Amino acid sequence: MGTYLVHRIFFLLVSFIAALLVIFVLLRLLPGDPANALLPADASPEQVAAARARVGSDLPLARQMAAWFFGVFRGNFGVSFISGVPVAPEVFTRLSVTIPLTLISFVLSVLIAAVIGFIAAYKNGRWYAVILTACTQIGIAIPIFWVGILFVWIFALRLHILPSGGWPAGGWKNAGNALRALLLPTATIVFMMSATLARYIRAGVLNVLDSCYIRTSRSLGFSLVSSFVYHGIRNAAVPVISILGIELSSTLLGAVMVENIFSLPGLGSMLTKAIAQHDYPSIQGVLLTTTFLVLVIGFIADVIQRILDPRLRNPQDGR
Repeated sequence: MGTYLVHRIFFLLVSFIAALLVIFVLLRLLPGDPANALLPADASPEQVAAARARVGSDLPLARQMAAWFFGVFRGNFGVSFISGVPVAPEVFTRLSVTIPLTLISFVLSVLIAAVIGFIAAYKNGRWYAVILTACTQIGIAIPIFWVGILFVWIFALRLHILPSGGWPAGGWKNAGNALRALLLPTATIVFMMSATLARYIRAGVLNVLDSCYIRTSRSLGFSLVSSFVYHGIRNAAVPVISILGIELSSTLLGAVMVENIFSLPGLGSMLTKAIAQHDYPSIQGVLLTTTFLVLVIGFIADVIQRILDPRLRNPQDGR
């Protein structure tokens, strides 16, 4: 296991460096100069040159890339072209909104999906199991932004029981209002994610319930539930763990999208504003942060899956 961890951490670092390169190159392939965001339409050649020198776009691409790479590994994501403030502190401040929204939504999605998926598999063929399966299909088909708008219309505009958006001035200092502001965004993400997860969990449970070791356990006198609890959960969890890693990454990306619908000051609103203003350092900072989090989530999911399933371990790895 130790050898595997070393190899996996090395692969994580290589993937992160590759992501740095891809983010930098793709942004530079876009038409236009980032200095244009600082210039009026009738800017003189002197103003253009001064703006390019300010943002560093007059330097060779290799020097720009090297400066950004070394800055990232020192925890410096650069300075915003528009606001003139460092990007890294702004990103970390906005994570205080995005991370809680992501984790709360993910945990609730897993709990709801586990119940729905197990019932749909355990009672497979019953009318209510069919209805649950159909509801998950509907949940997958509906776009997340449409769900958010629908929830705002119902709970904020019609029933007036929840805020339509925004964030309390004190942030998490006023935890009650902060959690209340996250209710509708969380419900929006949970609606979509739980539907997707429930289908994977249902498929995993059905596969385990039809397995030979469950039938053997039943033949020894154990009930179906007891057989599943003692012998099936671990086997059902192995394929689901990798899906959970993907879904947690999707929840993070979904949270970034939902933040724009509900006017939350997270990474989503920062990214949208930065794109509109051609603020390259801010765009790079947000993309780099989300990419790193997705890579770490995949790393953790792989390690957990290897711990649960001995078949994935090589003899050289040990236990």
